Amino acid sequence: MDEIGIILERESIMSKAEQRAQMSNGAGFIAALDQSGGSTPKALALYGVDASDYASEEEMFGEIQNMRARIILADDFTKDKVIGAILFERTLGEQIEGRKVADYLWSAKGIVPFLKIDKGLEETANGVQMMKPIPGLAETLAKAEGVFGTKERSVIHEANAEGIAAVVAQQFDVAREVVAAGMVPIVEPEVNINSETKAEAEEILKAEILKNLDQLGEGQDIMLKLTIPSAANLYDDLADHPRVVRVVALSGGYSTEQACDLLARNGKMIASFSRALTEGLSKQQSDAEFNAALGGNIDKIFKASV
Repeated sequence: MDEIGIILERESIMSKAEQRAQMSNGAGFIAALDQSGGSTPKALALYGVDASDYASEEEMFGEIQNMRARIILADDFTKDKVIGAILFERTLGEQIEGRKVADYLWSAKGIVPFLKIDKGLEETANGVQMMKPIPGLAETLAKAEGVFGTKERSVIHEANAEGIAAVVAQQFDVAREVVAAGMVPIVEPEVNINSETKAEAEEILKAEILKNLDQLGEGQDIMLKLTIPSAANLYDDLADHPRVVRVVALSGGYSTEQACDLLARNGKMIASFSRALTEGLSKQQSDAEFNAALGGNIDKIFKASV
């Protein structure tokens, strides 16, 4: 390796260490900006962009990228409150102010970039939705330049022990592949907030996660993204596990106020909100109006996270 290569490798190692420290101990939350093909139309509609406003998938993704860029460029979107951001795979090829989005987040904003890698959900079986296969995962991870970690989502609809065990096993299989690629996976087995057996499902989920965590070896560290539990501080044991970098919470359909109120009752979870972060934002707003609305959401989520 030549001298320039050695310098670049050293800088990369230092950068990873800084990002790891920020994820482990940083005060703030992770912004979920990973709306994908399936969720994009709904996200755009909430943002005031109707389906009639774009004529193709390319134009649709252009609209969502403009929304993401507007959020990232906002004055209050800084590492002082936002310590990480999750991106959609297509976003990695986009640019903000002439730089790839992941590079811009870390180099210009000091915000750690993550990548959503799942390809959506299977149909419901045994009370859960498993992840669809993720073809070409190794290649995707190899091309994810400047990205610290990944995020992969499953959904649990009821307290079915067999289904929950399968979801967690699948999540940890993918997590091991991510770790082997030198990245930190965010394991996300979401529990549906409208489930009639939500509390029971969360108890089963916690036990399955602990069992799988105990099977990880030294250096096989992960993060967890979980629905805010019905029993406050239920996941403290997970947050204290030596293989867990951080436990973060998804908003799961709660309003910003609800999500922040519930999160504040859990001392060892921080937020990783998507819809709750963008609540009240509109393409039609002036920059001042947009920044004020986003800043208000960021403040609420930050306070609930710390």
